[in-house]
Amino acid sequence: MKLQQLRYLTAIVRNNLNISAAADSLYTSQPGISKQLRLLEEELGVELFGRNGKHLTEVTPVGRQIIAKAENILREVNNIQMLAEEYRDDRRGDLSIATTHTQARYALPPVIKAFRERYPAVNLQVHQGSPAQIAELVQSGEVDFAIATESLELFEDLVMLPCYVWQRCVLVPCGHPLAALGRLTLQDVARYPLVTYVFGFTGRSQLDEAFRDVQLKPVVAFTATDADVIKTYVRLGMGVGIVARMAYDSQQDQDLVRLDAGHLFAANVTKIGFRRGMFLRCYMYDFVELFAPHLLRERVQMAERLQSSDEVIAMFDGLELPVR
Repeated sequence: MKLQQLRYLTAIVRNNLNISAAADSLYTSQPGISKQLRLLEEELGVELFGRNGKHLTEVTPVGRQIIAKAENILREVNNIQMLAEEYRDDRRGDLSIATTHTQARYALPPVIKAFRERYPAVNLQVHQGSPAQIAELVQSGEVDFAIATESLELFEDLVMLPCYVWQRCVLVPCGHPLAALGRLTLQDVARYPLVTYVFGFTGRSQLDEAFRDVQLKPVVAFTATDADVIKTYVRLGMGVGIVARMAYDSQQDQDLVRLDAGHLFAANVTKIGFRRGMFLRCYMYDFVELFAPHLLRERVQMAERLQSSDEVIAMFDGLELPVR
């Protein structure tokens, strides 16, 4: 049994049992993966996948157990590599983050700038995606950190640490009737078509719940994953924008009026997470602290030792988080 065979095995699962897609993801050939899979099954004496002709159709029961162990082995191999790199040169390496557009565009730039100044030899990559895509990237080991707000149930296998609280705002063009009101109500907002996030992004579910709780069903005229796109369509008059408050730029968005909506919708907590049992390098702890200054290395290490998400939540219970 070879490590490469285990990498092929987990890649097949990540690519929905499509061997060609798995080969592309690993920059190798489809025949090569098929051959190694056959050799591995022959060595183990069991079939890991059900087949219909040449196509894989399902993971067998024993295959599921073996794949789970293979994933654990590969995670430990990665930890060994990272540990060796840390002792070889603690200021050089790789750091990859998966997050949403709002975090990448508005929350991360100053953090990344400060991190790059401190660690110029660290190769830093930011991947954008949906909460489900972010969770999959971290759980598969393709990226180191997840930064997310929505669908935190997707991240139960990760150590998720609270970073900051953020509120929403309502955006309207200058001269819009809502801009002349004082304290907005949900009834005021619901009179106009809404332009906001796609469901599952950046606190969208809590927004929907707020209207539902008061028996309102506003018209959602346009949705997007990108706050800048939402602002573009607000400018076109398609509706009232509802975005994260941090997405409003007082310099670039002078043609829009930002109206407070913190009293209308529940606040959201953005969290940063990593795989349980992952070896964190020194510069990774520093990145976490730059993003959330209260997450000192000692506090992160305490959270690492906890066995469940509930214990991590309890650890931070009562902590006053910064608000954005």
